[in-house]
Amino acid sequence: MDGDIIFEIGSNTKVFTALLLADMVERGEVALQDAVAKYLPSIVKMPERGGKQIRLVDLATHTSGLPRDPANLNPQDPRNPFAGYSSVKLYDFVSNYRLTRDIGSRFEYSSVGSALLGDALALRAGVDYEGLLVKRIMDPLSMDSTRISLTSEIKLRLAAGHGYVTKERVPPFETDAYAPAGGLRSTANDLLRFLAANLGYVETSLAPALAAMRNVRRGPMLLGWGAVTLHGCEIIHHNGGTIGVNSFIGFNPKTRVGVVILSNTGSGGPIDDIGFHLLNPLIAARSGNDLQPPKKREEAALDPKILDRYVGRYRISKNDILTVSRRGDRLFVKRTGALEDEMYPESAREFFAKLFDDQISFRVGANGAATDVVYHENGASWRAKRIE
Repeated sequence: MDGDIIFEIGSNTKVFTALLLADMVERGEVALQDAVAKYLPSIVKMPERGGKQIRLVDLATHTSGLPRDPANLNPQDPRNPFAGYSSVKLYDFVSNYRLTRDIGSRFEYSSVGSALLGDALALRAGVDYEGLLVKRIMDPLSMDSTRISLTSEIKLRLAAGHGYVTKERVPPFETDAYAPAGGLRSTANDLLRFLAANLGYVETSLAPALAAMRNVRRGPMLLGWGAVTLHGCEIIHHNGGTIGVNSFIGFNPKTRVGVVILSNTGSGGPIDDIGFHLLNPLIAARSGNDLQPPKKREEAALDPKILDRYVGRYRISKNDILTVSRRGDRLFVKRTGALEDEMYPESAREFFAKLFDDQISFRVGANGAATDVVYHENGASWRAKRIE
């Protein structure tokens, strides 16, 4: 391992998509207030609400009202959920989506929004998304190892990803139409060059665009970046997680310190606390019980017919539904706006995920059918009552 080993950086890609937007605004090619529909094919019917259209700035600040992930995402392999998700599917989902809140009224993290933003900008520029990134950002910053495509050279330096719970090796992440939301791969050295540009240590033609990203603020979001003030210190940051890799990039504008963390274990084990602690020592890193590894679980044999007792929809909150489904002898769960996850039996009523630190426990009635569930996700728990 060294600074030139390549890692998937997942949602940190969104920072670069937002930088493309800021750069194109500086060039006069687009405006932050432009409607997204202006740059998408006419077949795409962008959802509206209250007579307002979703704008580029709404996508870049996660205030568009679009959900985290699309409902028409049906992965063949849970370890590679976005493989084969085409722009046709993305356009179809957006065209049929109905907004549940006013545009710009509330922050809601949306990978759908970032995917659309990158697509719209590439269409405006008349080149593919990766080509636009390389020409406008990677080449000017000498980030020669930051790419989406898995070339033979990149494969030689690519860190193998591993699931968080079982540590099983997972395949390289494929994103297709979701590339602007999470498709980049990069190195520690490249990402440090990027942070150096943000902190003014290197001269770059992108300096005005980098500065402009911090001049837009909506709740916890800047343009592409997250911002948080802890112990009187503002930290600009973002993280990213694929099934097999975890990443963090952030900087302290006051002290002009930047941090990059890359881990080849999946998104169940967040590393943000390390980054925040390095950027401001007053922010404690996790320790003690908070660092306990996930419990080792053994898969049990189970009659597949039992799974029928649990299939249905369970309400976690007003707009958050847990859907439990069966395919053959396999059980799957999916929260509103989240990826589907396969669950494995630990007992007749207790199930666990192998890639993430998630578990589900079913409570049953006199007829043996489930009445409600307790869903455990990365140490937090929710109870959900069956609604159908």
